[in-house]
Amino acid sequence: MTHYHAAVWIDHHEAHIVSFNPDEASSETVQHSHSVKHHRHVAGSERGWRSPEDPAYYEQVADKLGEFGEILIVGPANAKFALLKHLQAKHPKLAEKVVGIETVDHPTDGQLANYARAYFHKKDRMLPQIG
Repeated sequence: MTHYHAAVWIDHHEAHIVSFNPDEASSETVQHSHSVKHHRHVAGSERGWRSPEDPAYYEQVADKLGEFGEILIVGPANAKFALLKHLQAKHPKLAEKVVGIETVDHPTDGQLANYARAYFHKKDRMLPQIG
């Protein structure tokens, strides 16, 4: 079943896409194709790693988001902003469907669906009422 709302939790290693309505949710995971870990120095820690920016990875995620009417992007770091930047550059109509970007640590798919439902419920209540 195709849902209108979706949330994507993304970091530099994988993206979890959860689509939902009030009664059900479905999820899908997109793995970053690079299996090599790239090391870099991180302030305040001994060593950190992340994959380099990869347009092909963001394109895979974009392909999965095309059917949704409203999209929330969340994640713990900068990949969420890189995804939005990619959408704005390569898929401007899809970028227009992004209604928010939030910092969220590492939820389960169920927690992500609940977070997104609450986000969209609050957002919808703040829209002007027509009638």
